[in-house]
Amino acid sequence: MKKTILFLFSILSIYSYSQHILPERERAKIVDEILEERFNDLLPTLMDRADIDMWIVISREYNEDPVLRTMLPATWLNARRRTILVFFRDRSKSTIEKLAIARYDIGKNIKSVWNKEKQPDQWQALIDLIIGKNPKKIGLNYSDHFGIADGIVKTDHDAFMTRLPKKFQKRVVSAEKLAIGWIETRTEREMAIYSHLVHITHQIIEEAFSANVITPGVTTTEDVVWWMRDKVRSLGLETWFHPTVDVQRAENSDLYAFDNKPKLDVIRPGDLLHCDFGITYLRLNTDCQELAYVLKSGEQEAPAFLKDALKEGNRLQDILTRNFKTGRTGNEILLKSLSEAKGEGLKPQIYTHPLGLYGHSAGPTIGMWDSQGGVPVNGDYPLYPNTVYAIELNTKVFLKEWKKEIRVMLEEAGFYDDMGHRYVNGRQTKLLLISEDGQHITK
Repeated sequence: MKKTILFLFSILSIYSYSQHILPERERAKIVDEILEERFNDLLPTLMDRADIDMWIVISREYNEDPVLRTMLPATWLNARRRTILVFFRDRSKSTIEKLAIARYDIGKNIKSVWNKEKQPDQWQALIDLIIGKNPKKIGLNYSDHFGIADGIVKTDHDAFMTRLPKKFQKRVVSAEKLAIGWIETRTEREMAIYSHLVHITHQIIEEAFSANVITPGVTTTEDVVWWMRDKVRSLGLETWFHPTVDVQRAENSDLYAFDNKPKLDVIRPGDLLHCDFGITYLRLNTDCQELAYVLKSGEQEAPAFLKDALKEGNRLQDILTRNFKTGRTGNEILLKSLSEAKGEGLKPQIYTHPLGLYGHSAGPTIGMWDSQGGVPVNGDYPLYPNTVYAIELNTKVFLKEWKKEIRVMLEEAGFYDDMGHRYVNGRQTKLLLISEDGQHITK
């Protein structure tokens, strides 16, 4: 009977999620509509900001530039043959041309201007286009420090530069800032989708950290991890990294995030559980860490000392996000926030990163867990509006009841614009509760 009930609950649960998750055909339509908006409305502004009037993105099939992958239409899962994209911005006419030196149009947004029958040499066709447009600056995706902006491979770079006339070679510059801007900047429509995506992420965590999945004394942390993987797959979604679930308790702790050791820890009453989990949907990514408490027999809520510990984690979040200001670098935000948090008696670590088209995305790095004095170069990149971050951090809290320190580890998607910072779909301010009697989750 119990198995039948759990099976029915599973079916209903899948329905409650999936009724709001689009089928592939509808997803493709939205992806392409968003791409059109980004190319026509966002890209010209980014090119002007970077002072680049021609951006060339080159990739070969199965060896795609990370930027090019985000520009392909929904029905293109990879580049085809050698795919060359050219974006030409004419500020005087307020126009942007989206062209391809490729055998095919790149969906509806980018038109091929290469006639192979008239010009068999693809590289020469590109050179002819450059000569005709006569750009002032030609941006290529190479970068010493930002991997996402370093997508052109040596073979393509050398082939291009060898054929490019000398007078144009002097005009070639790194498109690093333009590539980062393209990856990090979100549109209004993307943010509407993002809220829904984070909501789904929270729902999956809530179910994972419940009596529907966890039987104290039986279920292991790895059982929960693989349940999460299966759950995401059953919804027709993907995880962009393998989730983790770990335990802190009075006797000992098993924090996967800091020891990186495999484990099979049986979950017990009185445990403080932590997960790190993220999914991908409509080309956007989430990254979320939340906490749950396993109720002991007779308990109806978490102990006050754990509730208070969570408040210290929330306080650190507040300190960090109030320091988000346009133009401030990641390092400036990091050091100011750490100083203020320590001044309030907290024991903080901050390792917040950009989030969006990639999980560990492009933009200002605001600390790393092992670089709390600042991150060279990547941490010196400034904060821009309309960007999303995984507000990832922890603070150590001494629990006299456990006679030890714990880490309150939290991570939530946050959006920054000209109005300041807000959470994309709320944040955790109450511990999730797990009991043996099927008690509903409390947020």
